[in-house]
Parts: sequence; structure tokens; C-alpha cells
Amino acid sequence: MSVQVNQLNGIALAYLGDAVYEVYIRRHLLGRGLTKPAQLQRTAKNFVSAKAQAALIDGMTEQGLLSDEEQDMFKHGRNAKSYTHAKNTDVVTYRVSTGFEALFGSLDLLGRHDRVNELAKWCIDYVENGGTGHGEIHE
Repeated sequence: MSVQVNQLNGIALAYLGDAVYEVYIRRHLLGRGLTKPAQLQRTAKNFVSAKAQAALIDGMTEQGLLSDEEQDMFKHGRNAKSYTHAKNTDVVTYRVSTGFEALFGSLDLLGRHDRVNELAKWCIDYVENGGTGHGEIHE
């Protein structure tokens, strides 16, 4: 794909990143044997809600998981002007979650699928361990 990632609006990157990350979560939930739609939706919220994504980016920051370039990708999405916001969260949390999604969208467009996979697995481990930081990336 010949898209210049740094030329795209952070909201556009978040649009893609939302879908990229959601696919990892859906595969994970199906792999855990969850099959009922209501159960899938309820459990997915622990991973994909704005509050969950804000907590995940905080955990990544605390553990120093993101490179300077990845931090810039996050900030590009977080700082993007958005004319909408999530129904069940405050503006700051929504913007942070937009940055989280922009990070995933940027990495995907850059073809850095191994890194997307690594971060998604870390997120899953982090959520399933109650945000205790047991999700670690070994490079």
C-alpha cells in the first residue's frame, strides 16, 4: 500500500487501528470458546472500550514498551481534532484511546505486523492478568 502514514490524519489512522485491534480481540475470544453474541460483546469491552484502551496505553508507558517513534504515533492520534466522542467516557479518555488506535493503525499501514501482533498479545495478557503488568514483551 502506498499510503504515507505521516500524512494521514490521526483520526483516519485510529479508524484503521480500531479494526486491526478488534480482529485480534475477536480471534482471542473465539479461541477461548466464547460463542454467544452477548457474552462476546460483554467480554470484548474489557479490551476495546475507550477506558480499557486508555489503561492499556498507560500500562505500555509504565513498562516502557513503546519506542519514541511509536510514542509519536500514539500522540498523533491523541492530539487529532475529533468532532465526536464516546458516549460513556470523558474527552481525555476518548482522546487517549484514539491515540491507542492510531498506534495500531500506523503500525499496520507501515507493514509492521509482527509488532502489531506483539502489542496485541501484550494487551490481551495485561487485561487477563488484571492490569498487573504480567503482560511483557520479550524482544
